Amino acid sequence: MNSLVFRNVVIYDGLGSDPCVGDVAINGSYICSVDTSISGKSSKEIDASGLAICPGFIDIHGHSDYYLLINPSAEAKVQQGITTEVGGNCGYSAAPIRGSELESRQSLYKEQFDLKLSFETLEDYLKIIEKQGTALNYVPLIGHNTIRASVMGGSASPCNQKQLLEMEKLVDEGMRQGAFGLSTGLVYAPANFAESSELVSLCKIAAKRGGFFATHMRSEGDTLIESIQEVLNISKQANIPLQISHLKTAGEKNWNKLDAAFEIIEEHRNDGHDVTCDRYPYIASNTHLSALLSEWAQEGLLNEKIERLLKKETRERLISELSTKRKTDKDWDNILISRVLTKKNKDVEGKTLFQLAKEKCKKPAEVTLDLLIEEKLNVEIIIFMMNEGNMRRIMKKDYTMVGSDAGALTHKPPLGVGKPHPRNFGTFPQVLGSLVVKEKLMSMSEAIRKMTSLPCSRLGIKDRGTIAPRMKADLVLFDPKKIQDKSTYENPMVYPAGIKMVLVNGIAVVEDGVHTGATPGVPLKKFLA
Repeated sequence: MNSLVFRNVVIYDGLGSDPCVGDVAINGSYICSVDTSISGKSSKEIDASGLAICPGFIDIHGHSDYYLLINPSAEAKVQQGITTEVGGNCGYSAAPIRGSELESRQSLYKEQFDLKLSFETLEDYLKIIEKQGTALNYVPLIGHNTIRASVMGGSASPCNQKQLLEMEKLVDEGMRQGAFGLSTGLVYAPANFAESSELVSLCKIAAKRGGFFATHMRSEGDTLIESIQEVLNISKQANIPLQISHLKTAGEKNWNKLDAAFEIIEEHRNDGHDVTCDRYPYIASNTHLSALLSEWAQEGLLNEKIERLLKKETRERLISELSTKRKTDKDWDNILISRVLTKKNKDVEGKTLFQLAKEKCKKPAEVTLDLLIEEKLNVEIIIFMMNEGNMRRIMKKDYTMVGSDAGALTHKPPLGVGKPHPRNFGTFPQVLGSLVVKEKLMSMSEAIRKMTSLPCSRLGIKDRGTIAPRMKADLVLFDPKKIQDKSTYENPMVYPAGIKMVLVNGIAVVEDGVHTGATPGVPLKKFLA
């Protein structure tokens, strides 16, 4: 007997094929039958006439590593149809971790979320995820920034042979314990201090165990083309597949670089090199306020960075540098304060740095440093710096996957605070509702392929991402006429419309658009066959 049958539903198989109307039967955690009509009894049947069903969405670029420990229900993910998230992106992973970096994060997450971090290895972290349960499946990457900080602290020096060997051991350990690859955030400390040769060595370790290389490049603006060339060279030398994270052209003066970016990527693809990318369907980015600081100011541990902001000589230098980079009021008005740590500064959330500076009768660069000091560098910002047309051109490329670049938030504290980027709540419905249904930028079948089978192919996951017998029953039932991202920059913590039901491993985590409380997700592990 089948446990569940969807009848008369429009079926998108995830492979980009034209949809067809039929039945889909589930037995336990697997799809057992897909046909125009399925006979026999079942425990539950759903007449899905007028609705569509597709594989669960794979968020190829997520940041829920610690959020899943705080909020296993992961509402903002599953209620937009995400059934599997790839975490550990931009070089920031929960594990492997040790030394001063572990101590720093233990202090931060205890203070901010009353969360006790009791693991160092990826194996132990995944055991905690598996024991507590989550609403979605979790795919781990090893974070280069995390392991470099674990071995070298905040040092700006090139690694020596001993330090490189220690990092290589951590990468190998993480890969043996189930990681799918290595990620780096070359715009963030301490990875921004790493030479390309360091990345080549670490990528070679990941490549030996079938991993891929995901990278937030050194620049997505002024030196975009040079940064693309750097990561292409790294991946070629290491013989590892490359995933360019959230491909963009940042800053108006760089919007005209997209053709050159496509040309270099596609030249390598045509030569047989495995290069893909991901993107979210918005024109604003979301990062840390400290990322605005010059590279020299990001060296060292937290207390050293704060002392640098307080010291008169270095403070004046930073104000000068920040003011030179952002000369106009518009440059500062494009930076929205998204989240702060302390209650004292909660009133600044939702304001731009220009507005805050005007209120305080100070230069924007000055209030930037003041806020960083008061919040111990823990300030998130949203920056409006991208072009709508370029975003659509990137999204349309057949090698572009959909990634939220977001964490598993909820509308309730402690995670449901501040003014988070709308991508946290609406990325996948935004693609389907706006880019597909309203704008017809691409077909529904093609958009779903970018969210399902394409990322599964990148990850090497063979039992998810398509609707077919013997595949895992990670499924999304949605109304193609009503699917819509409801979140905005002004009111971001709103769940999307049109998502009727979400199954993870055959169990409903969303039903009638409401979270069921179920946590059937599991950590997925990759081992070289």
